[in-house]
Amino acid sequence: APQSWKQNNAFVSSANFMSTSPMEASIGQPSELPDSLDDAAEIAASCTAAFAEAAGPMSRCRVDFDTSAGDETFTALKSSTEFMQKYVSALSYAIVPGLQSRRQDEMMRVVQAKSELMNMGMDDDNDEEDDNEQLSDEVKAKRDSLMEIIMEGGRDPENKEWEGPKVRVYFPDEGSAALARRDWKIDAPPGEALVPPCVEFSSCGGIQYQDTSKDMAVLFFCPRASEADSVEQILQKAEETLVDNLAVTVFVNPLLVDMGVTGFGLSGRMLRERLIDGLVNTYYLRTLQWGALTRRWPSAFSVWQEDEDAEGGYRLIRAQEQLPSNPEVEDIYDIENGDKNGPSEGPGVLNALGDFVNGMMRL
Repeated sequence: APQSWKQNNAFVSSANFMSTSPMEASIGQPSELPDSLDDAAEIAASCTAAFAEAAGPMSRCRVDFDTSAGDETFTALKSSTEFMQKYVSALSYAIVPGLQSRRQDEMMRVVQAKSELMNMGMDDDNDEEDDNEQLSDEVKAKRDSLMEIIMEGGRDPENKEWEGPKVRVYFPDEGSAALARRDWKIDAPPGEALVPPCVEFSSCGGIQYQDTSKDMAVLFFCPRASEADSVEQILQKAEETLVDNLAVTVFVNPLLVDMGVTGFGLSGRMLRERLIDGLVNTYYLRTLQWGALTRRWPSAFSVWQEDEDAEGGYRLIRAQEQLPSNPEVEDIYDIENGDKNGPSEGPGVLNALGDFVNGMMRL
């Protein structure tokens, strides 16, 4: 049943995770900061794949990536597009059967083709007109065949289309999906395309016309409150039709709660219960003016402060099981730096209200 994702997610929460895998050793341990954007994407993909394997079919999780440090110049979608492209690629190679071996075969064919060209006394940069008259028809045909292999990135001419499981990315609207198709070079040869051939794009709005029967992973990229109904419908249909073939659904930077659209009343609360509350943070990274907050599932949420004397330029100041609210993060910093005493016996009314509002805005 589609609702089984809640039981699956609860089973693999870091508090209840029981396994003999190496992941067990990281439970409750601090989460390290990534070395780069590429590293963050690889880590996020690895954690998502491990979670999906532990949770079983139709698992749901979320990935949050925000390196704006409070700068609202760009939208969440625009500022996290590069991360998303790299994350989608890494996750695809991690979970889609046969994809990694196919890419390795393509790369090997390119290497072999270049080697054969060199053995023939030419390479893929040679000027064809200089050599054409001196080559026999047989050698020309061989050269042209090798050149085509290189130009196609090693893709098998007899099997150009990917027929295996698909990873589908839903963008908020068709406009952003079209831009990603162009910028991620989705129809380019393997050596030029920025995502593997198993990746397909859709949008939350409009008519859903694509064949989704082979989808094994569904990713919602920056879904907004205005798309909440569409997201629910798409997800419900996917879980009802794909069932065990759907390995995981990932919400990346979800913005599904908005005071102006869903409100913070009954409608917003019900939306959170249906779509948000049960999601496990498989990866979280948010930069701050003075540091960063991160999490690698199943490790703890960890607050890091910039420190030029520390190895890597950051030092750990707190690790905890639950995601801290915005005010809690600032309190952690203030207490660590002697600007505030530890928590008192229960918050005041205004502090409680502030925590509530900030917690909602974080969603």
